[in-house]
Amino acid sequence: MKRRQEFHLISYIKGTVAFKGNDYIVIENHGIGYQIKVPSRVLDSMESGENVMLHTYLYVREDVLALFGFSSMQELDTFQILLGISGIGPKAALSVLSTMTVEDLYYAVFSEDAKSIAKTPGIGPKGAKRMIIELKDKLNLEDLESVSMKEETGASLQAGDGDSISDTVQALTALGYSNGEAYRAVRGVSDADTMDAEQLLKEALKIILTFS
Repeated sequence: MKRRQEFHLISYIKGTVAFKGNDYIVIENHGIGYQIKVPSRVLDSMESGENVMLHTYLYVREDVLALFGFSSMQELDTFQILLGISGIGPKAALSVLSTMTVEDLYYAVFSEDAKSIAKTPGIGPKGAKRMIIELKDKLNLEDLESVSMKEETGASLQAGDGDSISDTVQALTALGYSNGEAYRAVRGVSDADTMDAEQLLKEALKIILTFS
């Protein structure tokens, strides 16, 4: 069997949305229509006739030639990392990014929140646990550009050393929130490392209630 080939011939495409399908859009550029498979949130954010730009990935295999498109380089990079996970092909990788944002995926991996990842169709609990094991060596929380927090706060969260931050994460999980949701909410609180557990819990709950 031939090994999968990966090409970066087309880095991005700019053009007009000519058509939207169930899991793809067609972008017209200089009279050529490019069919590009995209995550559901990207599909939902675009309208026919709109001028757009997508970062693209050309997937080539014996029986497959397909373009995948993403709204950011970070999303594209994460898609490529997912393709390196055993048992994950382009369809499953796209499904993950349709179910979770890149930020949510990072939080789920570093908080070992298999439950959130398992919500992805076709992944399941066992697949989610395997993904976490493999992704922990491939993802770097510092690379998540949308997260802005001091390194020592992140270290405290991962260490779970019994301070107000880890206590708050535990309190949120006791309330029924997933590890990923709790981890994300606490990280979203400004000056979290200066608050006591009671203050931090109140602020984290305000944030967690805004999650979609």
